[in-house]
Amino acid sequence: MADSPDMANLLETDDPGFQHVLSCVFGIQDHESRTYLVLLNNPGSTVAELAEVLDRDRSNVNRSLTTLMEKGLASRQRRLLDPGGYVYQYTATPLPEAKQMLHDALDAWAETVHERIDEFGPEGA
Repeated sequence: MADSPDMANLLETDDPGFQHVLSCVFGIQDHESRTYLVLLNNPGSTVAELAEVLDRDRSNVNRSLTTLMEKGLASRQRRLLDPGGYVYQYTATPLPEAKQMLHDALDAWAETVHERIDEFGPEGA
């Protein structure tokens, strides 16, 4: 299976798992959807903490988190440290909200496909 499945890949899969659906609908890579799922179970994690759980390099985890934030699947907050400085803590978008985002994206895609079907005629052939 490709690392970044697309909608066609989703339609060809008989029994897709949630992680696969997440990747296909949002156009993210499998490792990014895995990062979301780990973050969902570890809210308030830092990049270093996630890198350890995911067994991935911190720079790769940071890129995954950036993608998740761009897609609205994660957020970050800055926490000040006692000795000075700060660290970012990441939290996944709550599952019910992510599921609604998935439904909305699929509904919009289906509506577009239905419009293309309705527009098709002899002149569009």
